[in-house]
Amino acid sequence: MPKTTTAAADDAVRLPSLFRGFAHRHDDVEFKTIFSDVAFTLHRGDIVDLVGPSGTGKSTLLTTVAQLNPYASADLTLEGTPSTAMTPERWRREVAYLPQRPTLTGASVREAILMPFTLRVHRFSDDGSSLDERRPDEATLRRTLDTVGCSDIELERPPQDLSVGQQARVCLLRTLLTLPKVMLADEVDAGLDEENADKVGEILAYAAREKGMAIVRVRHRAADGRATRTLHLEAGVLTEITGNVAAVPAQAHGNERTESEATR
Repeated sequence: MPKTTTAAADDAVRLPSLFRGFAHRHDDVEFKTIFSDVAFTLHRGDIVDLVGPSGTGKSTLLTTVAQLNPYASADLTLEGTPSTAMTPERWRREVAYLPQRPTLTGASVREAILMPFTLRVHRFSDDGSSLDERRPDEATLRRTLDTVGCSDIELERPPQDLSVGQQARVCLLRTLLTLPKVMLADEVDAGLDEENADKVGEILAYAAREKGMAIVRVRHRAADGRATRTLHLEAGVLTEITGNVAAVPAQAHGNERTESEATR
């Protein structure tokens, strides 16, 4: 594998997440490199759009950065600390991955939003705070829903009764409330009408602007003006693009959902 890059000195503003030597396990023994010298840095408050044809590995890239892809290996650092120096639970607390079609469980929207706080990964924190201190109370849930444009969603409502657009917003809000430092959004606005896609975009913008999260969005929509940078992935090469760039339409390149399998 190529030599690992070294992150620059960090301060309260910078949030580096560098990686190089991205590879897939092949026959459980050998390594097959599928990306060539992939590396980039995220900063607090960044919104980075990741675009490119389907099947090029965008989902694979995100799941590997989130350490959720058992078939891939990468060198990662977060705020100057290598991922190898963190437990998987700590990394996943700080680096959250949102799939294209997340699910909502529980008898109510309230239960669905609070579900992550029942998981092992969120039972402990680095600052020593208790679970009760970190779990949002009723007032916080309602206030946050209203703040991010979800005043139409009642906490008592069964999640299965929500529209597709409402479900997408609740899933996004659920992740936002766990306060990760990096949020990896894998085409979370796919299949939504323009109004709901815009609301999803605004929630992500709120997370970056008000919470200082670094956001990466896989998108196949035209640029919405919210991204601070755009990265294009194709043929294993990641290129930074400037300007108001339209994304590559998904229908022109096949089904994005098969991307991970196609690159294994």
